[in-house]
Amino acid sequence: MKVILASGSPRRKELLKLIVPKFEVITSQIDEQIEEKLTPEEKASKLANMKAKDVFSNTSGDRVVIGSDTIVAKEGKVYGKPKNNENAKQIIKELLRGDKTHEVITGLSVIIEKDSKIKEYNTYDKAKIYLKDMTDDEIEKWINTGKASDKAGAYAIQEEFCVFVEKIDGNYTTIVGLPTHKLYDILKINGIFN
Repeated sequence: MKVILASGSPRRKELLKLIVPKFEVITSQIDEQIEEKLTPEEKASKLANMKAKDVFSNTSGDRVVIGSDTIVAKEGKVYGKPKNNENAKQIIKELLRGDKTHEVITGLSVIIEKDSKIKEYNTYDKAKIYLKDMTDDEIEKWINTGKASDKAGAYAIQEEFCVFVEKIDGNYTTIVGLPTHKLYDILKINGIFN
């Protein structure tokens, strides 16, 4: 069975390789603007599903299409990828406000076509992140690595930023961008590994 990742994210590719050694990558071409009134969980799930549906509709045959989207949220406010370095600084400072905690929500959508039958799974996973204090110089140094620009919340736990993460409640792979524990279960119940 052909497995397709509907994302060009190098982090999602690395995580998927841990479960499925051979897969294709077809990047979704959707417009990621969605309704503001949705909860962060609904936004992450909907975006993941839109990505999976876009790639699914442009492919054919027996296949598994995996869509995923990660959102960072604090006190109901959603943080996507920063627009520029100044915006990245602002995002990190907001995440450090108050109790220095926030949530990472990763939506997961899996669409499977096998013998002309289609099954669709839509879910999400959530993790809570506890950050340590950061000085302005430390924030600046992180942003100057250039690695904040394509990350929701302007940081990456798997990069140099890891030293500012005090602890996490939840699954590490959810924070990186693909909840492998949930994906594995969906693939397993559908006999993808046989």
